[in-house]
Amino acid sequence: MESKQISGILSIIFGLLFIIFPIFSSGLASIIIGVSLVFVGVASIVTDLSALNVLIGILAIIFGLLFIFKIDALSFLLGLQCYIIGIILILIGIVFLLSGKNFSKISAILLIILGIIAFILGGLSVRNPLYVAILIGICLIIQGISLFISE
Repeated sequence: MESKQISGILSIIFGLLFIIFPIFSSGLASIIIGVSLVFVGVASIVTDLSALNVLIGILAIIFGLLFIFKIDALSFLLGLQCYIIGIILILIGIVFLLSGKNFSKISAILLIILGIIAFILGGLSVRNPLYVAILIGICLIIQGISLFISE
């Protein structure tokens, strides 16, 4: 078996686990991200004692501990990402709409609508990590299928 097919099978398995056990899988991912951030923070402080590295290290350790003990990292990060993407799409749509150069009004309005949808998805993912876990599971399955059938 090729490495793409093995990666595809593993992606499908992880996708199914995210869909079947959404709360457990999102909690486990949050803990893994948190532990990783704590290690990055400690490494940043130990590597160089400059003010910037110490500040980055302390922030990484604080966020790592938050992800381990308090925040669901997947829903928080996906929500933050959706908010940022939504704002950027809305701003680009407004700029295209006002500039009128080589851009159709329909595409500018569609960008604004997509930005609003992304912003709403960000709010939903922050409020309920179940949606995020299921969405990640579906994406993993789609990616796994595409990896498995690609040559």
